[in-house]
Amino acid sequence: MRTHDSELMDHVHEAIRISREHVAQGGIPFSGVIVGTGGRILGTGFNRVREDNDPTAHAEVVALREATTKHGVRAVAGATLIASGEPCALCYMAALYAGIGHVVHAADRRTAARYGFDYTSSYSIFAEDPENWPFQVTALRLPEAEQPFQDYLAMSRARR
Repeated sequence: MRTHDSELMDHVHEAIRISREHVAQGGIPFSGVIVGTGGRILGTGFNRVREDNDPTAHAEVVALREATTKHGVRAVAGATLIASGEPCALCYMAALYAGIGHVVHAADRRTAARYGFDYTSSYSIFAEDPENWPFQVTALRLPEAEQPFQDYLAMSRARR
C-alpha cells in the first residue's frame, strides 16, 4: 500500500471513529473529515441536524463549515472530503461549491438505506428544473430585482 493510500485509510478510520462516537452519544451514524494537502485535517463534523434543529447541518457540511472557519475558503479548494456514509445530494453539492477535489466514503447509499437512512431519492431532484420540484416555486419579477446585482457589478468595477 502506498503512503497516500495508507494516509487515506487512516482518515477513513477517523471518520468511522467519529461516527461511532456520535452514535454512542445518541446521534446518527454520519461524519465528515476534510483533509487538505499533506494529509492535514482541516475540519471534522458529525450530523448535527437533531442537535441544532438545522436541516442543513449534515456531517459533511458541518466539517466544511469548521474547515473554512478555521482555515478560510481557499484552504478547502482541492481538499478531500471523507465521509462515513456516502454523501446525499445536499452534501455533494456543498462539496462541489466548496471546490472539494475528491470525495471518499466508507459506506455507500445502499448500505445506509439498509439501516433506515434512505436518501437515494435526493440525487434525482437536481436533474429537474426547480419549477418541477415537489414544492411551489414562484418568481416575482419586480422592477428593482436587478438593482442588487447592478450595485454589485458597479462596486466590483470600482475596485479594479
